[in-house]
Amino acid sequence: MSLLNDKVAVVTGAGRGIGRAVAIAYAKMGANVVCVSRTEENASRVATEIEALGQKAWAFAVDVSDTSAVEASAKSILEATGKLDILVNNAGITRDNLLMRMSEEEWDTVLNTNLKGAFNFTKAFTRTFMKQRSGRIINIASVIGLVGNAGQSNYAASKAALLGFTKSVAKELAPRGITANAIAPGFIETDMTAVLDEKVRGSIIDRVPMARFGSPEDIANAAIFLAMESTNYMTGQILTVDGGMVM
Repeated sequence: MSLLNDKVAVVTGAGRGIGRAVAIAYAKMGANVVCVSRTEENASRVATEIEALGQKAWAFAVDVSDTSAVEASAKSILEATGKLDILVNNAGITRDNLLMRMSEEEWDTVLNTNLKGAFNFTKAFTRTFMKQRSGRIINIASVIGLVGNAGQSNYAASKAALLGFTKSVAKELAPRGITANAIAPGFIETDMTAVLDEKVRGSIIDRVPMARFGSPEDIANAAIFLAMESTNYMTGQILTVDGGMVM
């Protein structure tokens, strides 16, 4: 199946979890993928997996919160690929703490990665998308940005802001045929959730009608849907993939 045949996608946070699943899923659909991760090791590992599937892949180690580094990498990416069809802003971190104990560093680090990182990469490629009069921007948010969560005010703020960012970008770029949508995952089996103890996991599952955590592939499937040509009239939307947790 080649729904994304010869498309070029950039996936941030591609080294593991949801980002890796999206990058691999895109390659299986025929896309060539730029794997962006904080470390060269992680980016290269996933790029090698993609090449084993018969697709082109490039690895870039980038701190998404570093504006100058993103600008430089965007230039190098376009020189290597010649075009860009899909941008997935997935890079994200948590630094959980109760508000009264949260440090300024914990707040800034999360906002800079989760929100500013998406701003940096989207801005870096906007001119390219506009010249092409086409492009897909997909931002990976979270249900926590919709409902909040105790101990995650920084994470919730970053993801809620990402939803507003998505809608604003969608309105700005729609006249040029560019779409911008967000995916709001629920609780997904990743490194972030692996640290939760059984009691906490049980309390979360009690809130999910489907009574289980999702998989990274569940989010990757949604990312394929939003990248397809057949969804070119869908923009500014939030696709919630959470097993029914938020209705």
